[in-house]
Amino acid sequence: MENIPTLYEWAGDMETFETLFSKFYDKVLKDDLLSEVFKNMSSEHIKHVSHFVAEVFGGDKLYTIEDGGSHAEMIGKHIGKMLTENKRQRWVQLLLQTADEVGLKSDPEFRSAFVGYIEWGTRLAVINSQLTNNPLDTSEPMPKWGWGETGGPYNPNNN
Repeated sequence: MENIPTLYEWAGDMETFETLFSKFYDKVLKDDLLSEVFKNMSSEHIKHVSHFVAEVFGGDKLYTIEDGGSHAEMIGKHIGKMLTENKRQRWVQLLLQTADEVGLKSDPEFRSAFVGYIEWGTRLAVINSQLTNNPLDTSEPMPKWGWGETGGPYNPNNN
């Protein structure tokens, strides 16, 4: 069997993710629907999101080691934000538009995996944004996303 690259390796490198999210958040901050949600984001936000997604896609553990983050911490960023489906859809739309603009790999297999992760992650963000307490223990492992399918039906105790 051939050596299949991780999604991170296939996408490029850390610069690929930093460019994608930097240009994406430029759009978000100018967007009528999303700017209010992100207007007070930290100066580290783009770096943390870039590191998080890159790590989930099989890149170096920059989010967990360099940034001192965890899956529970990322979930915690969304608690109480009361995100709506309209905001989620706009976020996804702008990210996919930016992915095309920056030349993110567009082959069907990669984009299927990429969109699958973005749909999964943003839907979890909306669910968790309605909560007042973080449902994850700090020891929960980081998600790992590959070329295949998710692990079956949604279970709120296992996100």
